[in-house]
Amino acid sequence: MALLPMIFVLVQSLIQYPQPAGDGLDEATHRRMKERQELLDHEMARLLQELEEQDEGWGAVLSGALQQWPFWVVAGVLLLLALWFTCRRRSGEASNNDEHDGEDSVDGQEECTEVKVQESSDASEQRSREKEDLDGGKGESGSGGMEDREKTRYAGNEQGILLVDRIEWPVEDLERGCSVIAELMESLTRVFVDSVSNTPYPVPQEAIGVGSAFEGWSPRDWDGVYRVLVPLNPPPGHTFHLEPNSAGQVADRTFNVCVELVCTCEKEQVEEKPLCFLHHSREELRRKQKRSLLETLCTGSYLDVEKASRWFCQLVRSSWLQVPQWHSWHVVFQPCRRSCRLELSKGRDSLTVEMLFGVRRGDSDIFVSSQPTKATITASTAWAETYAVAEAKFFRHIARQLPCESLHLKCLQLFTCILRDTGFSSSTWKTVVMHVLTTVPLSRWHRRAFARRLWDIMAYLDRCLQLTHLRHFVLGNERLPAEISLPPAMRGVVPPNLFEHLARDPAAHREARQAYGRLRFRLGVLLSSH
Repeated sequence: MALLPMIFVLVQSLIQYPQPAGDGLDEATHRRMKERQELLDHEMARLLQELEEQDEGWGAVLSGALQQWPFWVVAGVLLLLALWFTCRRRSGEASNNDEHDGEDSVDGQEECTEVKVQESSDASEQRSREKEDLDGGKGESGSGGMEDREKTRYAGNEQGILLVDRIEWPVEDLERGCSVIAELMESLTRVFVDSVSNTPYPVPQEAIGVGSAFEGWSPRDWDGVYRVLVPLNPPPGHTFHLEPNSAGQVADRTFNVCVELVCTCEKEQVEEKPLCFLHHSREELRRKQKRSLLETLCTGSYLDVEKASRWFCQLVRSSWLQVPQWHSWHVVFQPCRRSCRLELSKGRDSLTVEMLFGVRRGDSDIFVSSQPTKATITASTAWAETYAVAEAKFFRHIARQLPCESLHLKCLQLFTCILRDTGFSSSTWKTVVMHVLTTVPLSRWHRRAFARRLWDIMAYLDRCLQLTHLRHFVLGNERLPAEISLPPAMRGVVPPNLFEHLARDPAAHREARQAYGRLRFRLGVLLSSH
């Protein structure tokens, strides 16, 4: 039993021995080790004195062992050195791991900072904007979305990365389809220009791809039709003047395209003198088979959509055999009152393209189009105002600026296709995402922040539902990129409320809030499962 005190002293010395902090044993360490050795000598001398008082058998055994105390001291020192080197190696590995994790977590720390900054800046900006236009009400709107993001903030960047990598849609098919349509329209446009020159018919310009397919995404309710808008310029001796109709809201306005004759006498040439519709008699014009646009595609003095559609389809039919694509694609013309729709097929591949036509408002990216709005258009002279060209231009601008050019499209894809039946239309999701793109700095739209951007979109939708106010994206938006041109009168207009129907119908508003709650739960489950 007398051996236990000695073992206790050795163990105590191992536990209490301070670990060196340098690469070697410095002078202070040597001094501490010397003091420890003196303490061990003192303890061992005391133990020897106690053992001498025990019986001779134990005394002989223990004294023989303790006479070798230098051996035990050296063993203890070696053991301490082994412990020191082990701790030293582990601390070095931990330091290297911290440095490596520090490099990898720069973005993570940046994201945490960004979320806080974003929540404060977005909330303040939204409060100021809503206060100006809606006379307050923002105080109670931002908290719900911020709480949502805080609760799911640590759902994990890893889950978001896994999810963003698993979101797939036929993007290659979309790109291939858009490329085929673009080449076809380029070939047709060249033929159009030659066909309508020196005729009293509108001059088709270069087609512009519009809609989700040309924006790079595909909602679940996409009908598979590639749509292009063909701008129409007035023929020589004519001009177009847009007259707004009094009926319809600001966001669903329609216009009449008034056709006016202009003098071309100053442009007459000696070799081929065009006739001026204003200063030549009708008999002379009739004799030379010169008719104005007013006599061909107009009803009264207004350009008729249905007449223009029939003329345009006939123009495409007559031009088809002159384009290179005619020998590789089989074409079927589908009847349509306000556009020209073609079904192209080649083997197992098939594409449907709808050619809309429109008139540009001045030099802007806003058009009046033959495509009707959701409201039924009965008058054949009514042309609906469309913002599709400006929106497509905005998506191209965003794709050039984002670190991950398709992240916003995958957000749209998730809300409109994966989380289907959300209770919100594709156009609503598109408007919300476009607003968030102009609110959250574009540098934050990278893969590791995918989950947080999803919750940003949800938070914006939550604020809009609480206020029953979702602003039109184009009209009156001061955050649009400078490259998107708007008519001067459109920049100062008050943005129409796309949630006006929710403000008027409490039952519909309550149902939308319930749909949002279900969607929030489904999104949380989706993120946590990846």
